[in-house]
Amino acid sequence: MAKSLEALVDESNYAFVMGIGGGGDVVGTLPTARYLRWLGLSTVVGGLTWERYVIDPEPGPRRMDEIVEIELLSETVGLANAKTRTTKGIRFTESAVAEVLNARTLLVDLNKGVQGVIVGLNEAMKRLGIDLFVGIDVGGDVLAEGNEQGLHSMLADSMMLAAMVNLDVPAVLGVLGYGSDGELNFERLNENVARAASLGGFLGARGLTPEDLRLLDEVIRSTRTEATALAVEAARGKTGEVEIRGGYRKVLLTPASAVTFYFDPRVIFENISKVAKELVQTKSLDEAQAVLERMGVPSELTFERNYVWKKYAASDKLYGGKK
Repeated sequence: MAKSLEALVDESNYAFVMGIGGGGDVVGTLPTARYLRWLGLSTVVGGLTWERYVIDPEPGPRRMDEIVEIELLSETVGLANAKTRTTKGIRFTESAVAEVLNARTLLVDLNKGVQGVIVGLNEAMKRLGIDLFVGIDVGGDVLAEGNEQGLHSMLADSMMLAAMVNLDVPAVLGVLGYGSDGELNFERLNENVARAASLGGFLGARGLTPEDLRLLDEVIRSTRTEATALAVEAARGKTGEVEIRGGYRKVLLTPASAVTFYFDPRVIFENISKVAKELVQTKSLDEAQAVLERMGVPSELTFERNYVWKKYAASDKLYGGKK
């Protein structure tokens, strides 16, 4: 039987809490990182070198050789600080988080495929002494099979899920902002969560606290993130249907949107996701992209490479510079 998050904490000393979907997912790691520190662990947060188009309109994640002011720990993992940016001067959300926290963050590069992530993370975590990995997805599309209507960005989440179950340290999957990315509809999300729970994959949950909200308020002011901001609004009582992405999508806010749900990633990998298993052996981003194309699964890389985002960027409140 899978161990709860608290049981894993009792056996650990240092956790990497990572936003596995890129963009602003690193902001969604902060409540869990605070919780783990309250339980006695040291923590470091981080995310992918893949920003939303409102930050970096160039398609895909940045390679490590496209980043300056970063301390490489392996070929695919580096320590970032407040000055970390691309060679074109684009600052990562992780850099803004590092500035607010006054602590370094981690960046992970997907360009060498799932195998590159596995090798790179294992090397980096060994160097830092990290013995617990917690991957946070804001919204919950990581819980999708891959054939559901409305999916839009299955590549990064699925690659990271595939990597998580092959690490040298225990891993936990967390979902904050239940359905707040507007991809997996509420009914299907409930079904998939229930199926994971019936298989012993539900490890617990934790709602946002007043202390979490104060920290998130500070970080959100310094970043461009939408899904985590909706979780904050839910914690303050907002419910009902909300438009996101400039009206491109609609999400249903409920009190559950302010909760981080924790799962055994192996249960999701083996019983829910039809995509992650096919990605394990990939050694490049293009190889992973080809897998999704073959399976007919939507990928955010397709969206970016075709510059689909330009069709609605003008109406996106994040693109317009509003926080």
